[in-house]
Amino acid sequence: MTALVSVCAVVMGALLAVGWVVAVADSAPNLRDLTPRNPHPLSQVFAADGSSLGYIHSDSVYSAVSGRQLPKTLEQATVAIEDRRFYQHGALDYQGILRAGIKDIFGGGGSLQGASTLTMQLVDNMYLNKTKYAVSHNLKYKIIQAKLAEQLVKGHSKSWILTSYLNVAPYGTVGGETAYGVGAASQMFFDKPVWTLDLAQEALLAGLPQAPSQYNPFLDPGPARTRRTAVLQAMVQSHYITQSQASTAEAEPLNVHANTSYSVRRMPYVFDYVVQQLDQKLCPQNPTNCPRVSNGGLKIYTTIDPKRQLEAQTAIDTHEGGSILDNQPAAALTSIDPATGHIVAMANSSTYAQTKFDFAAQANRQPGSSFKVFALMTLIHDYNGDPNQTYYTSKELFPGWLPGYPSYGVHTAELTYQGTINVTKATIISDNTVFAQLAADIGFDKLDATAHAMGVTSTLNAYPSEVIGGLHTGVTTLQMADAYSTLANGGDHVAPTIISKVVFPDGSSINLDTTPKTQVFSNGETYAATKVLQGVIQSGTGTAAGYGCPAAGKTGTSENLANAWFVGYTPQLSTAVWVGYPQGNIGMGANGFGGTLAAPIWHDYMQQASNGFCGDFPQPTTYWSGTPYFGPHASTGAASTTNSGPGNAKPSNPYNNKTLYANPPQSPSTSGGTSPSGGATPGGDQHAGAGNGNGAGGGGGGKKH
Repeated sequence: MTALVSVCAVVMGALLAVGWVVAVADSAPNLRDLTPRNPHPLSQVFAADGSSLGYIHSDSVYSAVSGRQLPKTLEQATVAIEDRRFYQHGALDYQGILRAGIKDIFGGGGSLQGASTLTMQLVDNMYLNKTKYAVSHNLKYKIIQAKLAEQLVKGHSKSWILTSYLNVAPYGTVGGETAYGVGAASQMFFDKPVWTLDLAQEALLAGLPQAPSQYNPFLDPGPARTRRTAVLQAMVQSHYITQSQASTAEAEPLNVHANTSYSVRRMPYVFDYVVQQLDQKLCPQNPTNCPRVSNGGLKIYTTIDPKRQLEAQTAIDTHEGGSILDNQPAAALTSIDPATGHIVAMANSSTYAQTKFDFAAQANRQPGSSFKVFALMTLIHDYNGDPNQTYYTSKELFPGWLPGYPSYGVHTAELTYQGTINVTKATIISDNTVFAQLAADIGFDKLDATAHAMGVTSTLNAYPSEVIGGLHTGVTTLQMADAYSTLANGGDHVAPTIISKVVFPDGSSINLDTTPKTQVFSNGETYAATKVLQGVIQSGTGTAAGYGCPAAGKTGTSENLANAWFVGYTPQLSTAVWVGYPQGNIGMGANGFGGTLAAPIWHDYMQQASNGFCGDFPQPTTYWSGTPYFGPHASTGAASTTNSGPGNAKPSNPYNNKTLYANPPQSPSTSGGTSPSGGATPGGDQHAGAGNGNGAGGGGGGKKH
């Protein structure tokens, strides 16, 4: 009777166990209800000529390998060590499941070990990983895994299952990136394609998925070698290789070689800017967390021209090649194709090892007299004022000359003045006193509106000193090259872009270089301005920029010779160059002028980057004809009611008689990050100045360089 009760108890227990297994299987999802994990390769960035600039960092690295490319011995090594009866059983290895189940029941409740066939592991890696079902790898999980494996094997061959497994299994992590699949693993550990591996290297890879961290050959070469030997001996036992072949392979060194192709980036400043713009384009609402980028698989084609990039870097290094860590001035250059808005070059004197801060795209600096072009265009466009017929008196402007700004004064460095001159000459010699009066007449708000329409994106505050470069925030070379390109292309603003096209993993793509043009000026107006700005290079402060071909531009030097600029253009390129100390507004000595430091860099770059082009600016479709402008401060004649500016009307200014900058400007650290404003001083093309223009300090003055 006791024996019968025992038998009944066993039978009942077995029935309950079977019922539990059936219930778990019934509650498990079906394969069709789960989304397979299809890893993508790292997103890759390309230059305009199709050459690679590098890969966008991701936590995972993947490189697909077709079945035809997989070495037969690698497949055999994987089968031998992971699932020796792979070709004999179906989806499941029942002996292994029974053995693992007993261990799970009587082994203290730990995580279930063993029993997983390659098919089950494929289910784990492709369907269940990072789902709610994979929280604990216990017997219940094994039942779910087994059910899905049975469904998977019904629709696929053994060859497909093995190839798929070899393409999705995790093989280890190096430098924060985990290799998924043997294609990425071969590159990561041996720096070569998987189909070029020898037997010893294949055995090493085959042994990694069981415990990628424990057997990582870079971290633990001893256990890695032991695991490799185990794989080779498993291949011998499975009759895939001979003992002699195994012994020869075991005697080899590990022969691992770190791969740098996933981490090394050409033009790292450009690369960072591309990624930043990509995030903003694809995820404008949340650019700091953009799954479309982080999931990988993108091919990003940029507008950067490697030839021009090298020419820009060479021009900078030739003139400002000193290390910024040795307290040397820094330099930056941005060049744009005005017809398309394509950024073709962005270069810095610093190296990425010195600082991650990109001066070309991030450093907001005081632009000095290069900002005067916005007053010139406001005069031409808003008031139909002819710079050749509009006259002002070059004279010292003592504090109090401008009602509402009692401490704002402007003078030249030499304290000598030109007398009555037209705006054209004042532009060519860069006379701040003339432009200070002109800005007061045409209106500071109108000047700012012109700057923004042409491409300046920094905040402007309609302060008197802005016309001579005294900005609250400053501008970057990217902004200034963009703004001057509006003149170069005949009056249309085309927003700059560095990404031309993005191709997604499914083959679809989007074009990002189709920015619509916004007409700001007529081509007759820009042609008139270009003729004025050509004089700067031909006979004015920017003669060092001239290289024998038609070009126009403007020098800029901020107060105390702390920032030197040259911004200029041809029909083909618009280029801005800045030179200054990375720490902020530090005087660069007696020769720290835009015409002395920045113009030669511009000259060298443009001479090479023009690629032999030496054409003149095209004739306008309709010539512009202006008239003398009669502003309250002008010497042209009596102010009229129909052609006068806003006179002394002033914007509200809470900073009157105060210094805007209580603290010195910040500078970037060598690890990158902080954007220096470029400081607290405006100025023209000389360092003299006094008073408060309520921009970023005093009013600069001068007329040289």
